[in-house]
Amino acid sequence: MTELAATFKQEAVAEAYQHRPPYPDEVFDRLVELITDEPRRVLDIGAGEGAIARPLAPRVEHVDAIDFSEPMVEAGKQRPGGDHPNLRWQVSPIETADLDGPYALVTAGASIHWMPWEETFARIVPHLTPNAQLVVIEHGPVDEPWGDDLVEVILRHSRKQNHDPKFSVVDAIRERGLLDLIGTARTKRVTYRQKVTDYIERLHSTSSLARDLMPADEAAAFDAGVTEAVAPYAQDGVLDLTIEAELSWGRPTIPS
Repeated sequence: MTELAATFKQEAVAEAYQHRPPYPDEVFDRLVELITDEPRRVLDIGAGEGAIARPLAPRVEHVDAIDFSEPMVEAGKQRPGGDHPNLRWQVSPIETADLDGPYALVTAGASIHWMPWEETFARIVPHLTPNAQLVVIEHGPVDEPWGDDLVEVILRHSRKQNHDPKFSVVDAIRERGLLDLIGTARTKRVTYRQKVTDYIERLHSTSSLARDLMPADEAAAFDAGVTEAVAPYAQDGVLDLTIEAELSWGRPTIPS
């Protein structure tokens, strides 16, 4: 676990997660379509506060939502759908989690970036049904007209060095021989309206921009910089964001 990954155990980061845009509804339609085996049980790895697990639970037989951060899990339990009877939470790294399969689908959001892939896949593959798929789902705002100005602000304050915007976690997993990719899809773009103040808090939910990583004066300077970057595009303090998700799915493997 890197120092940046550990920021997801901070209560302030877990609280800020509520300001991340929700996944488009189309994501869950596609996930359900990818389940072909029985029982219709799902394993959500790196579940965070359940942005995937909570909306999916009513549509399947069961979801195990596993995350190493207790504050994230506790936040998820308090958010809409967090107490659904089909949803079981577990605080644990996935490579040592108590799994209750077989699972007909495994879902992973952006948090798969932080996982030890070989150990993770060695843990989950024995618990899958014959046709189970692993789906990696990435989502967020796209085509932000203030993007260039925002990047300048982020680069001044980010704790993550040498960020590669072209890095693909799915390609990296495939290169390790851990995923036989079957398909990819992008959802239709949807509009999500968000207050500028909440947009800023969403940025603070990331590992490299967490408030607890910044002195108070730096956090204030970051907030002011973001506010200035987006101000020309806000109406009454609200931004219109365009949200898109990309799904990549295939059969997870264990290298011989």
